[in-house]
Amino acid sequence: MTYKSKFGFGCMRLPQTDENDPTKIDQELFNEMVDIYMEKGFNYFDTSYAYHNGMSEIAMKKAIVDRYPRESYRICDKMPTWALTCEEDNDKFVNEMLERLGIDYFDVFFIHNINTPWLKNAKNANTFEYVKKMKEDGIAKEIGISFHDTSDLLKEVLDEYGDMLDIVQLELNYLDWEDPSIEAHKCYDLCVEHNLDVYVMEPLKGGVIVNPSDEIKNDFKEFNPDKSIASFAIRFCASLEHVKIVLSGMSKMEDLIDNCDTYENFEVLSDEEHAFLEKMAQKVADNLAVPCSECGYCIDACPEMIPIPEYFNLYNRSKNQPESNIYRLYFDKLGDEKVGADECTYCGTCLDYCTQKIDISEKLEKVIEHFQEGFTPYS
Repeated sequence: MTYKSKFGFGCMRLPQTDENDPTKIDQELFNEMVDIYMEKGFNYFDTSYAYHNGMSEIAMKKAIVDRYPRESYRICDKMPTWALTCEEDNDKFVNEMLERLGIDYFDVFFIHNINTPWLKNAKNANTFEYVKKMKEDGIAKEIGISFHDTSDLLKEVLDEYGDMLDIVQLELNYLDWEDPSIEAHKCYDLCVEHNLDVYVMEPLKGGVIVNPSDEIKNDFKEFNPDKSIASFAIRFCASLEHVKIVLSGMSKMEDLIDNCDTYENFEVLSDEEHAFLEKMAQKVADNLAVPCSECGYCIDACPEMIPIPEYFNLYNRSKNQPESNIYRLYFDKLGDEKVGADECTYCGTCLDYCTQKIDISEKLEKVIEHFQEGFTPYS
């Protein structure tokens, strides 16, 4: 496998015509991005039943399936574990995904977001056995799981189901590599031990890596003014031997062009660059108020439907730009009838679903303190 073939197009954060409505995908821009991506020889697209509230698959049909020969691209989709209530749901969701996409097989199919609560759903619905049969019947060429939990749970899953799987999709980036709450390095090593390919999601940690403080941006410019911050993060992941795909969720044409350049002129990360990224990882962590990747799973779990990632994003941005008026955006969201951070009831329901293992209620208290009690910089 060449490094160029590792570039996957993640369809979780597609361009939108209305930034507040994930169903409003900018189809024309997405089509243009697909054309450039395909023209340059890349062909792997990753989606999910849930992305863009179901519109990601429909947009992909318009941009890819309706416009390119089936053998020219690869599509990965995922079973929505959180919605599984019985064994019959497996067929229901798979048939709906195939119909949305307009295809009759998946190149890759994952059981989505395996964590402690949703693993129970998958087991109760016999979903592991179901996807194994999908592969036997040719409905999926390769099968696996996307995983969001600790290495202990991954070991448990792989010990029981590893022999039937081909791939594990991990959240992996240089910030999470040695983070004890994410355990990306340990999870990667477990996949290698079980002889499974690793596909990478969140190489930029939901944008956290490419939106650091001005000081950190300057550190990167001084180290190498010719390479983008994103390119370092992508090369960190793609340089790992057992990583076969690195997903990039791209909502802007310039992001696509930068990523294409990184892979077309790929350079394996050097020891000097590794050491530099270790320093930057510590510096970013020290400056980060909340290590949120903005996956959104906490919102689905929250009984109050608090837009938790949006508040954490503003909180982080305010820390990196303490002289700005970002706090104003917090109140703009409340004016848009968003549920306030102070509506948290401390029920703890969200905690099992957080991919970053954040104490969400505690951090929401910090949000309230910062934005509602004086707008002071972080302590």
